[in-house]
Amino acid sequence: MGELSLEVKTPVSVLLDRRGRVVTVAVGDAADTPIPPRFGEADTRLCGLRLIHTHLKPGGLSQSDLSKLFLHRLDAMIAVELQRGKRDEVVLGPMHLAQVAPPTSEEEDWIVEPPHSVREGEEIDILNRIRALEEEMARSRASREVARSSAERAVIIGLETGEGTLEAESRLDELSELTQSAGATVAFANLQHRKTPDPRTLIGGGKLQELVSKAYHEDADLLIFDRELSPAQAREIGQVTQLKVLDRTQVILDIFAQNARGREAQVQVELAQLHYQLTRLAGRGQAMSRLGGGIGTRGPGETKLEVDRRRIRDRINALEDAVDVISKRRSETRKSRKRTDVPVIALVGYTNAGKSTLFNALSKSNALSRNQLFATLRPTTREGWLPNLGQWGSKVLYTDTVGFIRDLPSELVSAFRATLEELNDADLLLHVVDGASPGAPDRVDAVNRILDELRLEPPRLIVINKADIADPDVMIQLEERYGACGVSATRKIGLDELRSQLAAQLRKERLPEFADGFMSGTTTGFESRS
Repeated sequence: MGELSLEVKTPVSVLLDRRGRVVTVAVGDAADTPIPPRFGEADTRLCGLRLIHTHLKPGGLSQSDLSKLFLHRLDAMIAVELQRGKRDEVVLGPMHLAQVAPPTSEEEDWIVEPPHSVREGEEIDILNRIRALEEEMARSRASREVARSSAERAVIIGLETGEGTLEAESRLDELSELTQSAGATVAFANLQHRKTPDPRTLIGGGKLQELVSKAYHEDADLLIFDRELSPAQAREIGQVTQLKVLDRTQVILDIFAQNARGREAQVQVELAQLHYQLTRLAGRGQAMSRLGGGIGTRGPGETKLEVDRRRIRDRINALEDAVDVISKRRSETRKSRKRTDVPVIALVGYTNAGKSTLFNALSKSNALSRNQLFATLRPTTREGWLPNLGQWGSKVLYTDTVGFIRDLPSELVSAFRATLEELNDADLLLHVVDGASPGAPDRVDAVNRILDELRLEPPRLIVINKADIADPDVMIQLEERYGACGVSATRKIGLDELRSQLAAQLRKERLPEFADGFMSGTTTGFESRS
């Protein structure tokens, strides 16, 4: 190895298994040496390989050497320094050895020994060390499995590239809520600051290695990124970290899938998931994709990938037809409502703002209401009564809709078009704002952006919810900023004032009809539009 390395003026690396057999020879440093996937026995925590390589310059193990050792769970990382002797012969310098630190060591991910001569290194019983290390790892793993719950543990990662630290922290807090709603536990959260996203790993290789180390010590199963990952980025991060990798969109889709009740919601959620998965099939296993090109790489992998793509496209077409049927059925329902000439008030707003609770309070119904993101996916319509509408008051229809979120995935907007069509036929959009959550103005802006993108024409009225638990000064600021009233849907505080505002807004939008109803003394307060 030394002679070859000095001849080509490049490090040479060799992978050995526990029987001393050569698995791989590579021209390059340790970081350039490919590690076979899933090498070794399934019940071991180490991969069953040790990597020996040459160093052409004095110095110990580099950071990339140690990262390779830790990320791939190698049995050992060994580097041997090389020099040219006076007669041009190869002189072996000090040998450097490192192994993964046992789980009880919380400060270091590896243990680096003092330099040895090669002859001294030959006396080290490396196999006994490996067995002892794996026994300690097995004991630690067993104790963690007993102590931990069944929920997955996640490391969540945010990225700030110039939008401001407060905005980035708000997004990271929201990702934490999403993660918990999906059923996982947030083991660690990290916000990375960069001028631009890294095209390969989003946050940079060095920071990614730090987070893998943190995931190991926190016994985390997955990494969740606040930004949407490209298929190439997701594959690269997965290969480097050997952990399950998700992005924000996948977490939202998972929450939607958990909360989908009824055929309509299930169809639309499945459609959104398939649209997202279609571009991410390549790289999901050696048997499903072509990782290379040219002679010797064509075959079953490509065929399997194309079969999967065709099946997904066929399923997407079938689901889109089902969504069209849902849309037509809802359209007929809306037409029948229009014939009765009863005004419709649709509740919109950020997810978990309390729309369903307020909907129940206004309509005196019992629709599903939970303190959880995206608890409502299927729109629900119930009758209500506005005493101040017309001479004797009037009946109205309230519609509870799916909650919005900043940067709502386009797949969800497309899939839920039948649901969102309900909003365009409403007489009034009641925008419910959570007054108890920080960053309410940003959430108002996020909802307004989505409503503008959907080109919704109905007028909007804002109401500030959760007045019973919100800061009083914050409530006053929000009420003055948006000209809104504050309510508590759970304690039914401020509902009379809200009903008065709703009636006043409807009278303004449909004045001739209410005037006719007032003069004729009808109990509904409405006459025919003609």
